[in-house]
Amino acid sequence: MASLDRRRFLLGSGLLGTAAGLGLAAPAHALDAASLDRLVRRSLARAAAPEGTTLVQAAAAVGDGYRLLSAGPGWPLEVREDLVPARSGRDDRRVPLAAFVQFTDLHIVDAQSPVRFEYTHPLLGSSAHRPQETLSAVGASALVSRVNSLRVGPITGRPFDFVMTTGDNTDNHELIELDWLMAVFNGGDLTPDTGDPGRYEGVQDSGSELYWHPERDLADRYKADHGFPVLPGFLAAARAGFRAPGLDVPWYCTIGNHDDTPAGSLPAGTLTECFTGDRKIMYTDDRAAARTAEAMTEADSVGELPAAVEGLAEPGAATAAGSIVSTVTADERRAPFDTAGFVAAHRDGANTGPGPVGHGFTEENADGVDCFYTFTIAEGVTGISLDTTTLAGLANGSIGHTQYRWLENTLRAGSPVYYDLLGRRRSQQVTGELFVLFSHHTSDTMDNPLPDRRRPAELRYTGGVLVSLLKRYPNVLAWVNGHTHRNTVRAHTADRPECGFWEINTASHIDHPQLARCIEIVDNADGTVSLFTTLIEADSPYRVEHGDFSADGLASLYRELSVNDPYADGANLGSARDRNVELLVPAVPPTR
Repeated sequence: MASLDRRRFLLGSGLLGTAAGLGLAAPAHALDAASLDRLVRRSLARAAAPEGTTLVQAAAAVGDGYRLLSAGPGWPLEVREDLVPARSGRDDRRVPLAAFVQFTDLHIVDAQSPVRFEYTHPLLGSSAHRPQETLSAVGASALVSRVNSLRVGPITGRPFDFVMTTGDNTDNHELIELDWLMAVFNGGDLTPDTGDPGRYEGVQDSGSELYWHPERDLADRYKADHGFPVLPGFLAAARAGFRAPGLDVPWYCTIGNHDDTPAGSLPAGTLTECFTGDRKIMYTDDRAAARTAEAMTEADSVGELPAAVEGLAEPGAATAAGSIVSTVTADERRAPFDTAGFVAAHRDGANTGPGPVGHGFTEENADGVDCFYTFTIAEGVTGISLDTTTLAGLANGSIGHTQYRWLENTLRAGSPVYYDLLGRRRSQQVTGELFVLFSHHTSDTMDNPLPDRRRPAELRYTGGVLVSLLKRYPNVLAWVNGHTHRNTVRAHTADRPECGFWEINTASHIDHPQLARCIEIVDNADGTVSLFTTLIEADSPYRVEHGDFSADGLASLYRELSVNDPYADGANLGSARDRNVELLVPAVPPTR
């Protein structure tokens, strides 16, 4: 994140009021209704099973001020020929190779945790606090229900091979958040509540006007400035138990920065005692908030939390002037897990669900040092899950030398043709594999120089270095990731056309626009491969009556609150070229 300059502080203090009016972004190129309808109909004609996807319809925000959602027109399929031209007749020749779904940035949140810094949201935006965050588990379950109802890829009709979740699965690497995540994916009873089971103990009933108070007439900023409603009974309903359906298909997991460090940006091990303590800062003055934000975002001060925060670990600590510190119910289930604990939870037989055992993680990952692995996507297609996090702090990522060397060895072992560091073409007698990489961070957000304490002496490699490596291996089709909470599809072109690949970045499921992505890999039998990426929404109504606190009603409200969040950014939706797209890739050249 950028430095906390004066302009940013002033904008944040006003809750970024201008952002609230952005709503759902329009396509980059404006189309009249008739032209859009023609494009959508043309796209639907190419799809085997489009129902339930954004090819058919997508959420649209209506009204002024506080907006409601309704069904809007579908988004057409854009053909992108950045790497290779598309050839006519390919739909008649295509052979599906794989179909899967990407989840990312679910942020299953313990919204009452003492180690959350909601009071920094005027500086850090939605990463610190969201009005909808108490509903993260029920919202994620609605996304699972959508995948179960679709069952097959919308373009090819091939049954889904698996779901991959690309990091920030939990919000604050707490054991209870990990338990909820497992229930969401594997199915089971889930009660998204911690602390006192008889009352809510978080910031949304604190009395501070900095937050939306759903059950009070308090004129907080969300109601006064953005028209948020009063919803009696909301906090009890949000904390109530429900039955999660669980996925019907196998799932894999990639680790994100929120899965292994406090708040996704502090050094691992920071404030460990506070997680299970009984003090929570509800509000503090601007100066203390700025110090906290700097400690979470600046490389030269990361981890240097203000005394007002660290003092919470001491019973009877003095409250900073102008602050609200509440005594909350301590809960051992909030204890943070480490990377070994993250892997262990996935390898626990009780959490196997629809499989596979370990959800990608193997015995080699058990110590939590190396949380990367390969898996079979389909015959001839290998998935590579990377760990781009560092335990030293800051939100962005990088990879160490050991992982870099492992990645290159993995690519080389399945590449009949590749290029060495000097650009010389090499060939070898091996069985060729197509590769799809998965990571939490994008190439642009892999700029974290801090050493990882798991391998403290290792050099760290940035995203640019990783891109250069991938361009030496023509078998690489795509790199699929998250972290930015934004839809972006980027072509990485290369001097040798066959070495280009696609980077597919998908928005989060906690912040607007709350989307996941189906990805289908197709052999066009003409020297090209296509990757079809189709966005999907949660299986919940666009609108219900306020006060409908059923699971469907809460999942609907989750979406409604997210689009009205003052920090909601319509640009996160991306342009039409970042949403429903066909991505053409040159086929792997033959060995000579």
